[in-house]
Amino acid sequence: MFLAVNPGNFVSNLYYMGVGMLAIFVVIGVIILATVALDRGMKAVEKKKEDK
Repeated sequence: MFLAVNPGNFVSNLYYMGVGMLAIFVVIGVIILATVALDRGMKAVEKKKEDK
């Protein structure tokens, strides 16, 4: 039994692949922003401790 190859199915599924990749990039961006925000927050806390 052989698999039937239909190039039309591949082209129609490109939309879903693009949406999935976009979602991955959005999640990575949120993680990067959260990391930067936490880093800046911790630097501010450390600076307050040094000033005391």
